[in-house]
Amino acid sequence: MIEIRGLYKRYHRQHSVSDWVLRDINLSIPKGMSVGLLGRNGAGKSTLLRLIAGMDTPDRGEVQRNCRMSWPIGLSGGFQSNMTGRQNVKFVARVHGGQYAVEQIVKKVQDFAELGSAFDEPIKTYSSGMRARLNFGLSLAFDFDVYLSDEATSVGDRGFRAKATQAFKERVGRASLIMVSHSEGILKDLCQAGIYLKGGQATWYHDINEAIAAYHTETDAAPGRTPASSTTDEDD
Repeated sequence: MIEIRGLYKRYHRQHSVSDWVLRDINLSIPKGMSVGLLGRNGAGKSTLLRLIAGMDTPDRGEVQRNCRMSWPIGLSGGFQSNMTGRQNVKFVARVHGGQYAVEQIVKKVQDFAELGSAFDEPIKTYSSGMRARLNFGLSLAFDFDVYLSDEATSVGDRGFRAKATQAFKERVGRASLIMVSHSEGILKDLCQAGIYLKGGQATWYHDINEAIAAYHTETDAAPGRTPASSTTDEDD
């Protein structure tokens, strides 16, 4: 289970402080339940995912994690830019401990990411999509209890997107997902529950379809918007 208690987050600019991105978030995410994060642009979906992952620090409150959790798949940061893809993968595999065979992890990532000869080129030469694919393959090479995904299924061409979606489907049942996606079809396929973010507040829905409906209620009411499209906005 993941417990989020009294969570507040805002960003400090050079000459000012932003409004609260997240305000007094209180959530309990049950073990084994896959959850979709929904909300309009700037609602704080990626921010909440980073806080759950421990990649960012809240201004107030806490996140208690009683599980093995991946980093957010789909984000292109986190790699050492002067090292090659292969070197980065070896480094992460060693950090995760001796229970993993490093060369086996390297082979899994190399096959999944489909980077070809670029796997042995410095990360600084990669496009954002290439970094995201490497990140995806690296995350899936380890057995986590919870996989975090930030638009990971939108990376690459159609074939790679289908491959990424299938990889998540294979993990549902033995692991759970917390994911941001603008594809409602993906959310319905992979998630049971939903978290809807609006105005810095989070609402929990036991049914992902109810979370999607809440999102549409907000967006359909916005001036100039057409009713209920099949995809949500891209994230902040």
